Amino acid sequence: MPVMINISELKETLELTPSTQNIMLVGKHGIGKSEVLTNYFKSKGMKVVTLFLGQMSDPGDIIGLPSKVEKKDAEGNVTSQTDFSPPYWFPVDGKPIVLFLDELNRARPEILQTVMDLTLNRKLAGKSLPEGSYVISAVNDGDEYLLTDLDPALVSRFNIYEFRPTVEEWLNWAAGERLDERVINFIQNNPTWLDGDTDDRKRDYRGLDKSADRRAWKHVSDVMLKVGTIKDIHKRIIAGIVGAGAAAAFIRSVQQHNAITGKELLLQYNKTIKTVEKYQLHEFAILNESVFRFLQNANLDEREKKLAAKNLGQYTDFLRTNKKKEALANFTSIFEKGTYEQAIVFMVVNAAEVYDMLNEFVEKL
Repeated sequence: MPVMINISELKETLELTPSTQNIMLVGKHGIGKSEVLTNYFKSKGMKVVTLFLGQMSDPGDIIGLPSKVEKKDAEGNVTSQTDFSPPYWFPVDGKPIVLFLDELNRARPEILQTVMDLTLNRKLAGKSLPEGSYVISAVNDGDEYLLTDLDPALVSRFNIYEFRPTVEEWLNWAAGERLDERVINFIQNNPTWLDGDTDDRKRDYRGLDKSADRRAWKHVSDVMLKVGTIKDIHKRIIAGIVGAGAAAAFIRSVQQHNAITGKELLLQYNKTIKTVEKYQLHEFAILNESVFRFLQNANLDEREKKLAAKNLGQYTDFLRTNKKKEALANFTSIFEKGTYEQAIVFMVVNAAEVYDMLNEFVEKL
């Protein structure tokens, strides 16, 4: 079984792995493999070229088209040979690229043969990739895919990792991308639905069953941002995106539970604290995570910063003075992990008393 890594571990792996080594990522569709890779290498100033090998029918899509070239020798004799024009994606400017071979195990055998020389020698039809170029592949894993068995010789040319982002990483990404709060809250409360529920029984529709995945929840958010009160048509639309089971669970959650978010707590404290006072520990855990996620991703003006800092102080004082020690311990554990770096920076700059209190609490644990 491949070693499992999340997003932060993948970035560290990319940082440490030299360009002469190939990387293969194993995982379901829609979990962000290409997005993470593209964003990481773009931050390094490198171009990422994605080739969907499962959609290619001819090796010429990778190596380019053949053409006849005539050459004269010193004695004036003319000889002809076959050369390949560089494909559209080939870096003719000599700058290194990141070649991302997606759907590697859905490619035709003749396409895989072309990939063999590329992964070993960084060459295509005799043309070398610029020095410093990376070759990274992604493969789908699961019984629901129509897959091609990979040659062990090809597999041996890759460092292989199972890519599985954590729910926490997805929630943080979702907050940064301004996904609908109802979607974020639902996944935080029901994390098993993020990648589909394995216990959800599927009916046989010849491969047309919809199931939840990370990309699909983004699509649900796009719909929900336009929806106030959920109507019957909205239920049908959402079911078409994530499947009937996930849609029913999501809609039931939205209709039954109107949780306070970190944004609401920090910007509307007096309006929300009465509800928060009645929370159980598991509800405080959800709210605490939401507070950190909001501070991590919020783009606040000066007035909002002062208000959020003031209300953060009131909230932590409430936890400390109202026998909510377990809830405060949970808040402190999130602080101590350091996952939300920008949230901690916010405390240092705008709420120093809260920052100092949490550090003291950590020392006493």
